[in-house]
Amino acid sequence: MRHIKRAVLALGVGVGMAAALAVPVCAAPDFPSKPVRIIAPSSAGGILDLTSRLVGEKLSRQLDIPVVIENMPGGGGIIGMQGMLNAAPDGHTLVMGSLGPNAANYSLYSKLPYKMEDFAPVISVISMPSVLVVNPALPVKDLATLQSYAKSKNGDIAMAISTMGASSHLIGEVLKRELDISAINVVYKGAAPAITDLVGGQVDFMVDNMITAKPMIEAGRLRALAVFSEARSPLMPDVPTVAELGYPQLAGGTWLGLFVSAKTAPDQVQRLNEELNKVLADPGVRQALIKQGGNPVGGTSQEFDRFVRSETERWREVIQAADIKVQ
Repeated sequence: MRHIKRAVLALGVGVGMAAALAVPVCAAPDFPSKPVRIIAPSSAGGILDLTSRLVGEKLSRQLDIPVVIENMPGGGGIIGMQGMLNAAPDGHTLVMGSLGPNAANYSLYSKLPYKMEDFAPVISVISMPSVLVVNPALPVKDLATLQSYAKSKNGDIAMAISTMGASSHLIGEVLKRELDISAINVVYKGAAPAITDLVGGQVDFMVDNMITAKPMIEAGRLRALAVFSEARSPLMPDVPTVAELGYPQLAGGTWLGLFVSAKTAPDQVQRLNEELNKVLADPGVRQALIKQGGNPVGGTSQEFDRFVRSETERWREVIQAADIKVQ
């Protein structure tokens, strides 16, 4: 679990954005030469979609070309990944990747229609700590009382999982392991139905992205127990962190970043990285990403590549220990 902590710290510091901006442009001056497409492997309104549109709008103004966002939901992100790989590898089609399809899937699926080497990481966009929420009717106020409540039920409690293999699922497995508790996993097709059942009392607790859980927390329909970070979130300043509660090794969350086909010319990847670093350095974009519950990152494509590879190995350990399998 020390690896998880290091990953979050690495994302939070911004991974050398200033150095990346100092690199001179190498790509041909006519690139990009046509509209750019960003594939969001999710339905409209999800965090992948919202982040893609925010980045795409600024990139469009910056380059003075259209940037089109195309939603390709389904298959745990697999459909969106395939959609990008089926496009011409000319740097004009990107995909907004995340922990699930670009790290965890390699261990979750025995057969996957792509491999890590098919992608060229362009830039890390945002890191987002998760939040632990429970139904407020439960006699649970913090991690200690969740632990004692779960033990008193002998594992007869339910953890909602928005998507098999997503960061919320994997962090939930780490949480159960660290607290030494058992719970029944109830898998949903997205965060919305999972939260609906959590509010309704059909399940007991859930690890979720902060931005999707926040409205229900503010309305008093969910209770937040902890944020999976080392420093308190400005979005939930009254909610303690796992570090404060004695579990710094639980700090973690999800991340989003842009990829292109590995067949894309290196100078085109470099140009995209430079332009996207400018997008992420924009104060308006940064503030909007922070309001989504995350930390803008940026940095070089090489740094993002190293991070993705480390995440793949880190979550392989969790997936194997929990014996998580997706058919």
